[in-house]
Amino acid sequence: MIVLGIETSCDETAAAIVESGSSIKSSIVASQVSVHHTFGGVVPELASRMHMEAIVPVVEKCLDEAGLTVSEIDAVAATQGPGLAGALLVGFCFAKALAFTSGKPLVGVDHLEGHLQTVSIDSKQPCFPMIGLLASGGHTGIYYLKSQGDYQLLGQTRDDAAGEAYDKVAKMLGLGYPGGAVIDDLAHQGNPEAIYFKRPYVDKQAYDFSFSGIKTAVMRYLQSCPKIDHSHRADIAAGFQEAVVDVLVYKVLHAAKKKNCSQIAVVGGVAANKRLRTKLSEAASREKLTLRIPPLSLCGDNAAMIAAVGYHNLKAGKGASLDADAYSRQIRPKL
Repeated sequence: MIVLGIETSCDETAAAIVESGSSIKSSIVASQVSVHHTFGGVVPELASRMHMEAIVPVVEKCLDEAGLTVSEIDAVAATQGPGLAGALLVGFCFAKALAFTSGKPLVGVDHLEGHLQTVSIDSKQPCFPMIGLLASGGHTGIYYLKSQGDYQLLGQTRDDAAGEAYDKVAKMLGLGYPGGAVIDDLAHQGNPEAIYFKRPYVDKQAYDFSFSGIKTAVMRYLQSCPKIDHSHRADIAAGFQEAVVDVLVYKVLHAAKKKNCSQIAVVGGVAANKRLRTKLSEAASREKLTLRIPPLSLCGDNAAMIAAVGYHNLKAGKGASLDADAYSRQIRPKL
């Protein structure tokens, strides 16, 4: 089965064609970073307008690279939510129109389930049961993945997502947007032990996160420093990153122990973070756990993950009607 996936939940317009839920035939992502960089973050209205400009050429290029026409695909899958309402509507409405005119089945896909699916794309080994950490600019949560399509949310952030905290701290340090990669690179030039920020565990026996406090701690530290040079800025970035990564790693290991899982995974944009990858790899080796991390091309928002979930949803009879609507918030405690 060949599925065309469409993703427009935030600031990337993406389309991909995936066969049998695992073989990527083409994947196109049009980023809006250069536009939103000026404002220090994503501007929803601009994101929606840019999706409208990009959606047709992105889908056309995706089909062209796969060497297929719309008549040769078997279904259309699109992100239904959560995400920015206007951005979601562009992609989901386009998918509905394409499905209607071509007579193909329509599948609505949960964006978060898409990220969790990335560790199974091109995987030759069973990935369940497993503990999954989903960390991105808009979401941070711990999931218990029992089987395909059966994912239980164990805990999530009570305020800022991990990636959001990175972006805000980067802005405080004058590093621009997006902040994840910039802080990651700068932190490697600094000493993570030079400046200690309290680890925001919230409750070590629970799975919830809270990153607004460490963001405030960085802000207060900066206010106490009359002048900051590059070396000092690198130490601040390193100290901040070490605190966030320590919490993420601890929560994943805690969940794996409680759920008696031998496999852990990290997905989402923050999964590209080098320090997180290193510390999780070390922890997994120490605890004799199998660590699964998707390739960098699948860490950020992409449509391959949407097409992959669409394939499995369609097999399970979970199609969407043409009067279905997008949802901006995570409305289901269980994916």
